[in-house]
Amino acid sequence: MSEINMQEIQLPVNYEGSSHWIITSNHGYIPYAQEELRRRYAELKSQIFVSGEVALMELPRAVQDIWQDMNAEPVIFVRDMFPVQVVVEAVELTTAEQAEQILVIMQERSGIAFKSMDAVSIHLRRSGKGADEAEQRSLKSFIKDALERHGAQVVLQQPQYIVSIFEHQGNIYAGLATLSNQGSDWPGGAIRFQREVGQISRAKFKLLEAERTLGLDLSAYQHALDIGAAPGGWTSLLLERGLTVTAVDPANMHPSLIDHPQLSIIKGNAGEVAFEPHEFDLLVCDMSWSPKHTAQLVIQLLEAVMPGGTVIVTVKLMHKKPLQTIRDCMEMFAEHLQIVRAKQLFHNRDEITLYMMKY
Repeated sequence: MSEINMQEIQLPVNYEGSSHWIITSNHGYIPYAQEELRRRYAELKSQIFVSGEVALMELPRAVQDIWQDMNAEPVIFVRDMFPVQVVVEAVELTTAEQAEQILVIMQERSGIAFKSMDAVSIHLRRSGKGADEAEQRSLKSFIKDALERHGAQVVLQQPQYIVSIFEHQGNIYAGLATLSNQGSDWPGGAIRFQREVGQISRAKFKLLEAERTLGLDLSAYQHALDIGAAPGGWTSLLLERGLTVTAVDPANMHPSLIDHPQLSIIKGNAGEVAFEPHEFDLLVCDMSWSPKHTAQLVIQLLEAVMPGGTVIVTVKLMHKKPLQTIRDCMEMFAEHLQIVRAKQLFHNRDEITLYMMKY
């Protein structure tokens, strides 16, 4: 194995075969990410780097075992994570030669060897003030040059591999992973969409992110039921994807949608409307109701969804026990639907998104 000429900082190892990770959540939800992982692995060590949002965690399994676990059964509140393979003082990572050494060590410890023209992204983040912007640009430039010397192509989106660097209190925590494992090609999983001219609401971003993160193709559906649709953020995206949409809400839809030829608007409460059996292959719900009331309403309308149809629901976490709230709602849904994925998306605030299929 290659040796690093600068002083490498050794992280404490408390578990045999353990690994260290930089783990990110939505703001305020890192305690719940910790609790999810603690329930899965029985114990963990954690140090908060950014209050409520970023932590260094030691998990009692090797890196590849953790990736296998996460791919087989993703957790809800971890937005982004990468394995820490090298830790050095930031002041020592100031030359192209040192960046080259870091890259070689990460490749050896990750088992990843770049081939010619492999696409690689660089995710560079920091806590607090850290280095100034000029130093950040310089470090990123050194890493970029080192990657290109190894034949890699540095890209912003859709890479095969991601070099992640997090600076905290003068130390650099670095790791290398595949996009398929890390899951997001946005630094820290903070997916950004550009607001469009005339966009009805930012709620549209939640469904856009769900489509990308959960592996959905909304254009593959034909007839959608949007419960609690007003003012129409989700409805507008479904119409853009070519679906015929029935939107139900006692409030008004946005004027730009009123005359759309593929939209039917029912102004009223969804619980008081009857639909034909198996009328829809997609049901979506982004209502600001209590979680159990939302679940009860969706379940009441499931007869209108064809077998094998998809149901996407946001569950609002209004109480102090979000894990219990989620568990209660998932138990209600599980009697009628297959729960494919539960995830707190970047554009979710105090809520999660459930992706389900009707039996």
